[in-house]
Amino acid sequence: MNMHRFKTIAFAMTMSFGALVGLQAQANTVDAVLKVGQTKTTAAQKSQQKVDKLAGETGDLLTDYKTVMKQVDGLRVYNARLEKQIANQLKRIDDIETSIDQVTIIQRQVTPLVIRMIDSLEQFISLDVPFLMEERKERIAFLRSSIDRSDLSVAEKFRQVLEAYKIENEFGRKVTAYKGSLSIDGVERDVNFFQVGRVALMYQTTDTEISGAWDKDAGDFVQLDKGEYRNAILKGLRIARKQASIDILKLPVSAPEAAQ
Repeated sequence: MNMHRFKTIAFAMTMSFGALVGLQAQANTVDAVLKVGQTKTTAAQKSQQKVDKLAGETGDLLTDYKTVMKQVDGLRVYNARLEKQIANQLKRIDDIETSIDQVTIIQRQVTPLVIRMIDSLEQFISLDVPFLMEERKERIAFLRSSIDRSDLSVAEKFRQVLEAYKIENEFGRKVTAYKGSLSIDGVERDVNFFQVGRVALMYQTTDTEISGAWDKDAGDFVQLDKGEYRNAILKGLRIARKQASIDILKLPVSAPEAAQ
């Protein structure tokens, strides 16, 4: 009986040990499976992180690409405008070079023109009413001396001549009073000249006793009637000096001539 009980217990222990061994094997298998799953999960997480990182980098690259393309488009427009500007500048350079080639020709033509203009102006002054003759002759002499000056450009010489013409033109619209000297009856006298444009030129001695006017036909000054023009010339001198208001004056004026 005891032997049979012992066998029973031994068998039970054997079965229990076998069960334990089986359970241990199953536990090891589950742990292995779980470990593999954990490894895959970790690898998947790392892969996802890589994917997310690559996606972010791709998005940044796409943004940079779009930005660069906008800059490229802007540069294309800018370059197109620059090409037009360069083309215009090249055309202007060609025009300037052509003008430079023509300048020498123009300069050779302007100098003779300036000389002819000075000659004409000098002749005009000699035939004109003889007011401010010293000043006007000095201006002609100055223009002639400028012609031979190497430090003056042709343009400056031409400008000086035009300025002289302008001054002569303005004389015809001015009422002027100035002092001078005149030979009267063989005696040099100090006189006051009264100029009314190119219409009339009169004088009056400083003591107001003798008055006269330029006679174009005679080509000289002639004395005027003292009682008729003395006060008128005296008042005209005061008006020209802005010492009296403008008024109507009775003056000796030559009658206009018919055009030839």
